[in-house]
Amino acid sequence: GFTNKLVKGDTIKIFNYGNCQRDFTYVDDIVEGIVRVMQHAPEKQNGEDGLPIPPYKVYNIGNSHPENLLEFVSILQEELTRAGVLPKNYDFDAHKELVPMQPGDVPVTYAETTPLEQDFGYKPSTPLREGLRAFAEWYKEYYF
Repeated sequence: GFTNKLVKGDTIKIFNYGNCQRDFTYVDDIVEGIVRVMQHAPEKQNGEDGLPIPPYKVYNIGNSHPENLLEFVSILQEELTRAGVLPKNYDFDAHKELVPMQPGDVPVTYAETTPLEQDFGYKPSTPLREGLRAFAEWYKEYYF
């Protein structure tokens, strides 16, 4: 969403004045996690009461490493410029608006991936800049 707004010349709102931390996960890492989980569905089991336990489990698939939102937006702008999606002279400061925290939001969120690691030996790990660089290159190829 940020990228589409920046390309159109719209302003992006950065909540809590950029002092939020979010867990950004590269799409290939998510796909890898889904594929691993799909290949090993939980087996049917009965509980202590003899009744079947539903054969499913919920996994968080995330980078488990919260990043500062302002840092994310800064790296995104750098990588979009490097890829040629945004012009080199793009006035980024004119297109961002630092605003207060929105109601119901929290300052930090991130994925708890311990069950995914225990059951599948997998933890998403693509670094933020590497993922944003790949995203910027894909965006240019797809939209330009």
